[in-house]
Amino acid sequence: MNLLRLRMHHLIEQLGDDDLQDIWNVLEALHYDFYMLKAIQKVKRSQQPWDILTHEEAVRLLMFF
Repeated sequence: MNLLRLRMHHLIEQLGDDDLQDIWNVLEALHYDFYMLKAIQKVKRSQQPWDILTHEEAVRLLMFF
């Protein structure tokens, strides 16, 4: 893991300032996508047939996250 971290730091240091913002936007979006994917997978593992929400209930729950 430490080697990967060093390689990432080296790569970041080689990037220009203009590219950093673009890369940050992509990484941030990927981070949120990965977070949501993990949450969806967790729900799929724990979901039972009687666990059904209406659309309004689901939207209300998502507003808290």
